Amino acid sequence: MTFEIVFVLLALLGMVAALVADKMRPGMILFSVVVLFLCAGILTPKEMLEGFSNKGMITVALLFLVSEGIRQSGTLGQVIKKLLPQGKTTVFKAQLRLLPSVAFISAFLNNTPVVVIFAPIIKHWANSVKLPATKFLIPLSYVTILGGICTLIGTSTNLVVHGMILDAGFEGFSMFELGKVGIFIAIAGIIYLFVFSKRLLPDARPDTAVPDEEVEEGEKLHRVEAVLGARFPGINKKLKDFNFQRHYGAEVKEIKTRNGQRFVTNLEDIVLHEGDTLVVMADDTFIPTWGESSVFVLLTNGSDPDTAGKKKRWFALFLLVLMIVGATVGELPIVREMFPDIKLDMFFFVSITTIIMAWTNLFPARKYTKYISWDILITIACAFAISKAMVNSGVADCVAKFIIGLSDDYGPHVLLAMLFIITNLFTELITNNAAAALAFPLALSISTQMGVSPTPFFVVICMAASASFSTPIGYQTNLIVQGIGNYKFMDFVRIGLPLNIITFLISVILIPMIWNFSVDAVPKSAYMLMRRLPTSGHPVLSAHRTSNTI
Repeated sequence: MTFEIVFVLLALLGMVAALVADKMRPGMILFSVVVLFLCAGILTPKEMLEGFSNKGMITVALLFLVSEGIRQSGTLGQVIKKLLPQGKTTVFKAQLRLLPSVAFISAFLNNTPVVVIFAPIIKHWANSVKLPATKFLIPLSYVTILGGICTLIGTSTNLVVHGMILDAGFEGFSMFELGKVGIFIAIAGIIYLFVFSKRLLPDARPDTAVPDEEVEEGEKLHRVEAVLGARFPGINKKLKDFNFQRHYGAEVKEIKTRNGQRFVTNLEDIVLHEGDTLVVMADDTFIPTWGESSVFVLLTNGSDPDTAGKKKRWFALFLLVLMIVGATVGELPIVREMFPDIKLDMFFFVSITTIIMAWTNLFPARKYTKYISWDILITIACAFAISKAMVNSGVADCVAKFIIGLSDDYGPHVLLAMLFIITNLFTELITNNAAAALAFPLALSISTQMGVSPTPFFVVICMAASASFSTPIGYQTNLIVQGIGNYKFMDFVRIGLPLNIITFLISVILIPMIWNFSVDAVPKSAYMLMRRLPTSGHPVLSAHRTSNTI
């Protein structure tokens, strides 16, 4: 083993440990590792910075702004109110109206704003119709994930993998290509939630903090739930060391931690972490003042003020539809022939939509930077660099050889299953984008050494990296609903683990049927790249190369 391989492996192990221990923000952890690779000469400055100019990463940034424009238009709030049944109903009937619609919406919008808007409205509605909100909030998070895997823009993970595919010289995904398998996973997942969520999810867990009706008349205070974001200044501090009331004019009554613990006494000694939910007593100015701040991921008292007009909502919806249709039509061969000098892809139409939204004030253009999750973008950019370092050092080839050796007699189908499991384990422990970045060079190296098309492996990474169902820390939407739903860690394991298994089975069965392992399907430019990658004398690939000329 060379020095570079040992160095990269140790750095990656340290990175995973730091991410699991939550030592600091994922973006900074990955950036620290990238700097180490730069100092060791494994990455050049150019390779280190390439991820920041990647089209996939920039598309993710612009989609944050598009999602914010849709959110501020009030369109989503009106949609969810129309979906929720009024009057007496059952959990099954309500889920039947709610879950498929939410999955469809999340296929075209960032999952986080969908959950941020829908979760408090659903909780308030559930209380009003005497149904347990616990039967709806985890399913809400899960269907946004299931919907997101069906399109290229449904989740940032798909765009990250798409960007890596383009960088590797392959043809990227079209708008709905991932839906060939994603739709089956989404349908199976939603049916599973219909059938089992009622019995697997807990009954109502009443809030411990003082409810509104118990507040003394004249105090003008009401109960507000606040999910702490990455920019909350009191992260990793005890409540007594961070005067919440002085900073925000509200009194903390309850703390719900990310591992499902709830505290109503001795709050001053509780250490605050990102994703924790604080129940506070605040006046009417609290939400208007801090609702547009990145300090809190979600603020809710059960109300959803709709200040946008009907014209604004329809215009925002029109722009969203135009973006989706434009990107889909732009991929047609006839359109490509008509406009050979312009690539009418998702990046093109997302860019146009963002500019129109900014100039028509669908989101405040002067504040556009606060609507972008910079940590996610830094994580994605660094993930590209780490992936490059794994290739440069030989780690990707080394690990790929080891994996192939474990299943030498079984062929690519077993390797596909192993790659899913590896990626899925990573995504439950660290960020989904980082998991995809670590898995991508392995997928490329495995396919190269096996002499098969890498496309099935690329698709399985998308499915596995997004399938964060078994833990609340695997996906931000899970963290958001955990606090306001009063869920425990095991609630996610109980209902999420079978959903992980369903996703695994459908993926490993359908993906090879839809995307053939045959190398004949690989574009010439990409195949030339594969020829330049080291094969380490693998007999399959060597035989294939000697029998094929390009």
